[in-house]
Amino acid sequence: MIKNFQLRTSPEIAATQELLHIEVAKQARLNSKDITHVEILKRSIDARQQSVKINLKVDIYINEVYDGKVIPLPEYPEVSKENPVYIIGAGPAGLFAALRVIELGKKPIILERGKDVRTRRRDLKALNIEHVVDEDSNYCFGEGGAGTYSDGKLYTRSKKRGDVNRILELLVGFGATSDILVDAHPHIGTNKLPAIIADIREKIIEHGGEVLFETRVTDLIVDNKEIQGIKTAKGDHFKTNHVILATGHSARDMFELLERKAIKIEAKPFALGVRVEHPQQLIDKIQYNCDYRGEFLPPSPYSIVKQINGRGMYSFCMCPGGVIAPCATSPGEVVTNGWSPSKRDQPTANSGIVVELKLSDFTKYGNSPLAGMYFQQEIEQTAWSVGGETQRVPAQRLTDFVEGKVSNSLPETSYKPGTTSADLRTVFPEFIHQILRSGFKEFGKSMKGYMTEEAIIHAPESRTSSPVRIPRDYNTLQHVEIKGLYPCGEGAGYAGGIISAAIDGEKCAERCVMTISS
Repeated sequence: MIKNFQLRTSPEIAATQELLHIEVAKQARLNSKDITHVEILKRSIDARQQSVKINLKVDIYINEVYDGKVIPLPEYPEVSKENPVYIIGAGPAGLFAALRVIELGKKPIILERGKDVRTRRRDLKALNIEHVVDEDSNYCFGEGGAGTYSDGKLYTRSKKRGDVNRILELLVGFGATSDILVDAHPHIGTNKLPAIIADIREKIIEHGGEVLFETRVTDLIVDNKEIQGIKTAKGDHFKTNHVILATGHSARDMFELLERKAIKIEAKPFALGVRVEHPQQLIDKIQYNCDYRGEFLPPSPYSIVKQINGRGMYSFCMCPGGVIAPCATSPGEVVTNGWSPSKRDQPTANSGIVVELKLSDFTKYGNSPLAGMYFQQEIEQTAWSVGGETQRVPAQRLTDFVEGKVSNSLPETSYKPGTTSADLRTVFPEFIHQILRSGFKEFGKSMKGYMTEEAIIHAPESRTSSPVRIPRDYNTLQHVEIKGLYPCGEGAGYAGGIISAAIDGEKCAERCVMTISS
């Protein structure tokens, strides 16, 4: 017999199989000797009270043999001789589109402007240490996309988008820990995700697909409102009537290409702000109501949402026990983001703190569909100039920022290229600066201790989502005007993170293969 049961217990008991076994027997009123196994199905932290508790949903095996839980991968067929589907971009949308294409019996060919995960590391080192930006290989471009080296967070509120568990189970099949199926806010970690991405690539190749690195697409051939082919910077010309466009939210050259070719795109609102870093011990103290969280609780995250002057201001991509990374995709700009290793064991916590933008904020750039992109780009270029025309980031102590003072000194930061003390009013338009100042005061009221001179803010956090939407038909998922072109994932404006991008990639693959097969 297997009994489903929910309980609330201490972090130590939840983390210790023997103690959990005893506690489950006690709370479920069962004989401990009859319990052969306790399988955790869901796990979340409840820190609302003075004493932190863990909420668990479990299966209790009562006089039942437990053989372990193995999640197999799908039976992928050999597709090397099948009709091809071209996929531009090897981020989560592109990779999961490719897997689904194989599963449905067609051949995916991925064209990725960047390098494989292993080779990509050298370019990230050059960016961090030497301040050299490779426009095709950086934190945003390369195998696995922006998520590969920026954390691997898997939490999504977008359950309505599709089957979240299917994507999580596929990731487990490719080597992720099964904890991602259990935790309320699953996370893989930047140190582990690259190997998983590489295994996905090898599976695609093993079954007849192709992955072409350092192959930047420079043109889409369109005739009579139908996709006819792809051209690359290498001089390749691939003839095809089926293209999944999954280039990510930072592919500005692709947005510019679409505008030049009069392929319909639209400006889209997004959010922009700063990345703030605190000592992790301080965040733990605030969130867990204790001086020391102990060995059984993970480093604490936080999430805050406020309405300031009619706009949302909120935490974004919060990284407990993590670091801040330089995420520029072109020389002459500064961009920040954050990530954590799997153990989240770094001494600092960081989070994007961003302000909702409206289309009316971009009127300086006219009615261009790239108006939001130009707005974003101007702030990043200003930050580069204010920071000293390197990847050093303009920064202020949080308390100084709120009080309108330039910091005489700055705390140490995890941001490797370094910081430059600056008045961040010179980086942002005045309305963003004022909302951030007012909003941080409100944050400090919600989290006692958050407003501290130990915290440092870095500017800007500007790549929260795509500033452009590539419109598509609701049913076919093809571009509203161009037959055979499937805008996909974050870059097209239809996803916001690894899970939702992977789901969207699968959906586009299904519609594309359906068209080929009909």
